[in-house]
Amino acid sequence: MTEHRAASRRTIALGGAAALVGATLVAGAFAGGAGSASAATPTVTPEQAVADALSALRGTSNKTAIKAASADGYQARSVVIDADGSRHVHVDRTFNGLAVIGGDTIVNSAPNGAFKSATVTQSAPITTSTTPTLAKDRAVAIASGVFTGKHAAATATLAVDALDSTPTLVWHVLVSGFTKEGPSKLNVLVDAKSGAVKLKYDSVMSADTGTGNGVLTGATKLGTSKNTAGQYVLKDPTRGNNETRDGSSQRAGNATASNTKAFTSATNVFGNGKNSNLASAGADVQVGVAATWDFYKTVFKRNGINNDGKGALSYVHLKDPDTGGFFQNAFWDDTCFCMQYGDWAANKPVTALDVTGHEMTHGVTAATANLIYSGESGGLNEATSDIMGTMVEFSAKNATDPGDFLIGEKVDIRGDGSPLRYMDDPKKDGNSLSCWSSAAGSTDVHWSSGIANHFFFLLSNGSGKSTFGNSPTCNGAPAVTGIGRDKAAAIWYRALTTKFTSNTNYSKARLGTVLASDDLYGANSAESKAVKAAWTAVAVKPATK
Repeated sequence: MTEHRAASRRTIALGGAAALVGATLVAGAFAGGAGSASAATPTVTPEQAVADALSALRGTSNKTAIKAASADGYQARSVVIDADGSRHVHVDRTFNGLAVIGGDTIVNSAPNGAFKSATVTQSAPITTSTTPTLAKDRAVAIASGVFTGKHAAATATLAVDALDSTPTLVWHVLVSGFTKEGPSKLNVLVDAKSGAVKLKYDSVMSADTGTGNGVLTGATKLGTSKNTAGQYVLKDPTRGNNETRDGSSQRAGNATASNTKAFTSATNVFGNGKNSNLASAGADVQVGVAATWDFYKTVFKRNGINNDGKGALSYVHLKDPDTGGFFQNAFWDDTCFCMQYGDWAANKPVTALDVTGHEMTHGVTAATANLIYSGESGGLNEATSDIMGTMVEFSAKNATDPGDFLIGEKVDIRGDGSPLRYMDDPKKDGNSLSCWSSAAGSTDVHWSSGIANHFFFLLSNGSGKSTFGNSPTCNGAPAVTGIGRDKAAAIWYRALTTKFTSNTNYSKARLGTVLASDDLYGANSAESKAVKAAWTAVAVKPATK
């Protein structure tokens, strides 16, 4: 079994495939391109761009272009400065102090600040009265009546609706509550004279709820959205626009958003449970990515892999980079912020829940400790992905793939139902290390990860027989009493994000997790004592420095 990695890639190593070579992007190659902040003319500041734009808006010569009224006010929302110094300032409008919905404008200026043009939605200057004839309470009642979920609260403020050809005074009512799709904040524009509902839209941008029939995850709900042609696609706007695409035309390492296809559906149903339907594996991954996103956000308040709210791309059905046959693996690539999945065989994609959680966690590790993918730090990197992939599997509560302490069992690489790796006693797979030894640093990272996997199992469940396996201790070490997987995961995540550095080895990982447990549960707590006992049980001694 070979180690499957290229620079900046992290794989789950499902065995048998040739190692990836080449096709490695250079991180940061596009920094400072046209239109970026660093490429802007140094003498043009955002503050100056805003000042020039506001001056242009208030000037009498531009009133026609911006549909201005004497009672208008302006406030800058955002600024873009081109490489040549041209400015584009997005400005929100008020009228006699009231917000103008649809009154925003973009002031486009030359490099010297001179007004060039304005991008305006509003079709005419505002002349409406700002005195309502419809009572506020009545507007709230009307708006609440169009809310279809469980109503929680409603607030109303006067505003001007400039979306129509004739700007009108409205009550802008925000109705908060819950619908069957989740939380909702429904904006309802009620005509402040007639009481007619002019517009309603939700501030909570929920995804369409599609149906996925995955090969490994079964029938599930998944986040989708619509493309410009009105078709549903596997793109989830509620989770950073995570998107899963059909990469069957590409070899692993070559897939991009431009050379792969979006999965589309007219009915918002993806896959039929069979791998011959390419969208079935796409549904597996879309479900797994959502489960991983939700796990990190719910448990650790982490907003996406980089904690910046941005989603990742996933490609399924990639071909082997050398032979063009089945690519029997999956990997995370830091440089494209993407995951690529192959197929173990014609009927078995490498798209299980714990595999997806594993791959996305490589991205979390890269964004935090950035454990070097070699030697003992590489084993810790792999183990982090196995640990959190396992936690994702538990948190997903998927009936087809329930939580366990087995890695990749649904992929069934041996055809006998056995998993890729065992966490209760890693050596059972014939390759992994259950106990630390001096050989750990020279062992393939996928197998030296077994030491930390074993530690995590012991810390979660204790030694001996349990619901999830039969876990021995090493070298006659005393028995371990588990503290539960949730506490164990919290300690590991705390250590990953605040204690581990790029070259952390096993002894330093022991120290880091003890310190993390001290932070969370107190020095000399039962949890910290259990951490020490679990490391001793896998033959990892305290750091000497």
